[in-house]
Amino acid sequence: EGPLRCCGCGRFLGEPVTVPCGHTYCRRCLRRELRARCRRCRDWLLPTGGTSTAAAPLRTSVVLNRLAEKWFPGECERARAGTRLEELLAQGRFREALGAVNQAVRADSSDLMLRIYRAESYVGLQEYKTAIEDLNFVISKMPNWPEVYFQKGKVLQDSGFVGDALQLFLQCLALDEDFLPAKLEVEKILCDVLSPEKLGESLKESAWNSSHMRNKPFILGSEVTTSYCNLQLCPLQSLGGSDVLEPVSGGLNRAQSAHALNSTKDLAKEDGLKRVSSEPLLSGQGKGALLKRKLSFSEQDTVVFEDGRNKHKKQGESTKRDMTLGFGTIPGDLIDVSDFECSLCMRLFFEPVTTPCGHTFCKGCLERCLDHAPQCPLCKESLKEYLASRKYSITELLEELIMKYLSDELFERKRIHAEETAEHSNLTKNVPMFVCTMAYPTVPCPLHVFEPRYRLMIRRSMETGTKQFGMCISDSQNGFADYGCMLQIRNVHFLPDGRSVVDTIGGKRFRVLRRGMKDGYCTADIEYLEDVKVADEGELKKLRELHNFVYNQACSWFQNLRNKFRTQILQHFGPMPDREENIQAMPNGPAWCWWLLAVLPVDPRYQLSVLSMMSLKDRLIKIQHILTYFSRDQSK
Repeated sequence: EGPLRCCGCGRFLGEPVTVPCGHTYCRRCLRRELRARCRRCRDWLLPTGGTSTAAAPLRTSVVLNRLAEKWFPGECERARAGTRLEELLAQGRFREALGAVNQAVRADSSDLMLRIYRAESYVGLQEYKTAIEDLNFVISKMPNWPEVYFQKGKVLQDSGFVGDALQLFLQCLALDEDFLPAKLEVEKILCDVLSPEKLGESLKESAWNSSHMRNKPFILGSEVTTSYCNLQLCPLQSLGGSDVLEPVSGGLNRAQSAHALNSTKDLAKEDGLKRVSSEPLLSGQGKGALLKRKLSFSEQDTVVFEDGRNKHKKQGESTKRDMTLGFGTIPGDLIDVSDFECSLCMRLFFEPVTTPCGHTFCKGCLERCLDHAPQCPLCKESLKEYLASRKYSITELLEELIMKYLSDELFERKRIHAEETAEHSNLTKNVPMFVCTMAYPTVPCPLHVFEPRYRLMIRRSMETGTKQFGMCISDSQNGFADYGCMLQIRNVHFLPDGRSVVDTIGGKRFRVLRRGMKDGYCTADIEYLEDVKVADEGELKKLRELHNFVYNQACSWFQNLRNKFRTQILQHFGPMPDREENIQAMPNGPAWCWWLLAVLPVDPRYQLSVLSMMSLKDRLIKIQHILTYFSRDQSK
């Protein structure tokens, strides 16, 4: 066990690459495209479900790579040597790669990855027997490593032993059901086996209905057939009769076809692997003749020795691994908090996220930078697609390292963040102010947010959970007016370039007590306003009469509008609220008053004076004067 381990192969995290979901893989796993989805979260490893690293270049995570170089320089040098060997193999320089890997094995025989590279070199030189010997040695040391079974299967497939290759591909999938290359090879083999021509020929064979085929089960894993004994890799193990299979090209022989066509059920290891199954649709006679076998590792497993022999081990026995990872512990003097500092805020990483270019920042710091420009703050590489996806996944490995080695510093960092969040959550002190237009209680107010300061303000309102901010009109002397209305965020729709359309609705009215500034946007200490309720019965009766008269006057004015204007108002503000029975039930008075004030074409200063009133009677009188004025224009 080591702190820097690849999520894919479980080995040392050489040249770490953080994928969009936030998990980190070694470059080798991603370059070879060993899986399409993340082994931990099942998300796509490449953006938009891509299947090729060509469209998404692999950028090394700068922070994690720096930690790996500092903590484990020897392992990093091994990883670089492996990269050089892969380049030689990719260029077809197998003899040169073999010489280099032999020299490396002599220097360090414990590195099993070198055996894999040497086996690939032997395959390139068509020395299949020697390649199998190396792979058998790796299996004996790490029997649960899916890739080595796939590599061995590829060698047998290249040698013509397709049936045995299929068995090893399935065994690879039993250990890792998402191992993509094994899936593709199994699909190719089964498509070849189940092609109409080969399937028709197989069904005509009398061997399908023979008692020998019906009663002789095929076993995978616990008893490997001796079909590649011609390579003299292991002693002959007689399975009885004519069970020694000959190599074939282009498909499977009769027994292997029967094996592949049978359903492969209950493929499971003790830790709960899912089953891999393949059940072709055949006629009733064909189904009755097919064999059924189970691939089960729950009761027994296989120990593969260096000479290629296999031996059962019973349940409860454990296979001792000879390999001890050399990257398990970190000297205390190498752990430095400065290695975990954000280059933007110069503080300990909080919710670290890694960009596609490989740089890491605090999530909040990066979002603030992207508010201004869609590019990396360090290397200036374009992050337009990253911004459009808005998937800022936490780099889990880095967060785990901070929690493990810098727990005290993280506790202090969280405390500071909690204080900042509490400050932004206060709805009477330092309340964020959006200086734009008039807003009214209960009336919708859609906003198009594009300025960086207001992007930050809206995001903070969402993150703190208040989902509220104040709205005021501008004022030439004080910056913004003395009165305003709180807005409640109902929904935020982000656009690809970082802008957003915010759906809000008016809430409480307020008066500004003190003005301030925070990160570019205005703030204010405020007190909320409520209507003064009328207690006297006589006054309340007169107030109801005035309310009903002005309400009917408003309905008449609205109905007399031209259809064009009335339709536009309905589309933007919705229908006029109904008359309320208890006109003093709400602290801001009847909702229809604010709806009407919002749709009337009145100077904002006049509207502001009505908004500031705490008397329902005075507000109704003001609205009556406005309606009387506009009714005269309608009659003319």
